[in-house]
Amino acid sequence: MKFIIVGRNLEVTPALKSAVEDKIGKLAKYFNPDTEVHVTLSVEKERQKIEVTIPVKGNIIRSEQVSSDMYVSIDLVEEIIERQLKKYKTKIVDKQQTAEAFSQMYVENNYMDDEEVKIVRSKKFDIKPMYPEDACIQMELLGHSFYVFINAETDQVSVVYKRKGDTYGLIEPEN
Repeated sequence: MKFIIVGRNLEVTPALKSAVEDKIGKLAKYFNPDTEVHVTLSVEKERQKIEVTIPVKGNIIRSEQVSSDMYVSIDLVEEIIERQLKKYKTKIVDKQQTAEAFSQMYVENNYMDDEEVKIVRSKKFDIKPMYPEDACIQMELLGHSFYVFINAETDQVSVVYKRKGDTYGLIEPEN
């Protein structure tokens, strides 16, 4: 695995780098050796946060963990990603396309599916053009954590969502 480690509001010391490579390196058994792992370590007040993103042909495996100790956060994020890989193996490994991004051991191993992804409700609604700010207001009025709408500025389907700290995010399609 190839590590790209970045620090925000913190210097990535050799000890931190080593801890990340050792702990996240345990996931190497699931991936091919040339897989890139993007790691961002950050500190905000007392919050020690690690974000790990692993892009693999058509999928993104991602987790972020926060604690009062960076080493605890590193331990937690590795456990979460390993659990995701085992739980969703049949979903993320498409035999024809993305299997080459993963190690042979991972592709051939059968992990127990704890829970299947089940859609239990389906809704239809009118999507009308509006500005992202108006979509945020509509989302708040409905009490939802996200809202799908047609962006009046781009004429494309977009999503606004509520983030931590009472801020909002906007998801737009790439062209």
